[in-house]
Amino acid sequence: MSKPAKAIRLKSSKGKLTAARIGCYLFLGFLCFLCLFFFYMLLINASRNTFQIQQGFSFLPGESFLTNLKNTLNDANIPVMSGIGNSLLVSALSAALATYFSAMTAYGIHAYDFKFRRAAFTLILLIMTMPTQISAVGFVDEMQKMGLKDSLVPLFLPAIASPIVFFFMKQYMDGNLPMEIVEAARIDGSSEFHTFNRIVLPIVKPAVAVQAIFTFVSAWNNYFIPALLLDSAKKKTLPILIAQLRSADFLKFDMGKVYMLITIAIIPVIIVYLLLSKFIVRGVALGGVKG
Repeated sequence: MSKPAKAIRLKSSKGKLTAARIGCYLFLGFLCFLCLFFFYMLLINASRNTFQIQQGFSFLPGESFLTNLKNTLNDANIPVMSGIGNSLLVSALSAALATYFSAMTAYGIHAYDFKFRRAAFTLILLIMTMPTQISAVGFVDEMQKMGLKDSLVPLFLPAIASPIVFFFMKQYMDGNLPMEIVEAARIDGSSEFHTFNRIVLPIVKPAVAVQAIFTFVSAWNNYFIPALLLDSAKKKTLPILIAQLRSADFLKFDMGKVYMLITIAIIPVIIVYLLLSKFIVRGVALGGVKG
C-alpha cells in the first residue's frame, strides 16, 4: 500500500474515532443533565410558594426560598432540627458499625482456616438473601419486649450484622489483602486485634469508604423500620417527618415546605458523597476483582 493510501486510511480511522468519542461525550452529557436536572428542579420548587408550584415548572427561581426555610424550621408539628440530628446519629453510627464489624468478620474468614469456615460463609450469604420485611414483625415485637420500642438504638445497633457489607469486604480482601503482610506482623509480635486495626484496615480503606457511603445513604433514607418503632416526635427521623408533612391536612398543605424539607434532607448525603467519592470507583473496581 502506498504512503498516500496509508495516510488516507489513517485519517479515516481517526475521523471515526473522533466521531465515536464525540458521541460518547454527548451521551454522557445527556445523562449528567438528567441527573442534575432533578436537583435543579428541587431547588427551584423550594424557592416557590404553593400557588406557583401548582402553576407548573419554571426554570427561574422564585422569591420564597427564605420564607419556606423559615416556615419549615419554625413548624411546631415538624421538629426538623431534631429530625436532622436523629438521622445523622443513626446514619453515622450505622455506617461506622457496619463497616468496622463487617471488615472484622471478613478478615476472620479470610485470614483463619477453621473447621466450619465455608459453612459460616454460606450461612452469611443465605442471611443476605432474606428481605427486611420478613423479619420486621418479629424484630418490632422483640424490641417491644426489650423496652426499646421508642428508641434510636434498634435503628443503628443491628448494623453490626450487615451481610451485604461483609460480602463486599470479603471480595475486596480476597484480591487485595496478601496474607504475607499479616504473617509478617505476627512474626514481629503484633496481636491479632492490633494487626487488624493498624495494618488490615488501612489496606481495605477504599472498600470501607465505599460501604460507609452506601450504608449511610441507606440508613438516612430508611423509612420502614423507623416508622414501626418510633412514636415520639423528638425521636423521629427525616423520612418520617417528610411523610408526615406530605400527609398534612389539605388546608395546611404547603408544597414549598415539602420541597424545602426534601432539599434539607439531601444536603448531608451530598456532603458525604463529596467527601468520600474518590474512593467509590477505586473501591468498587477492586472489590469486584478476585486475585
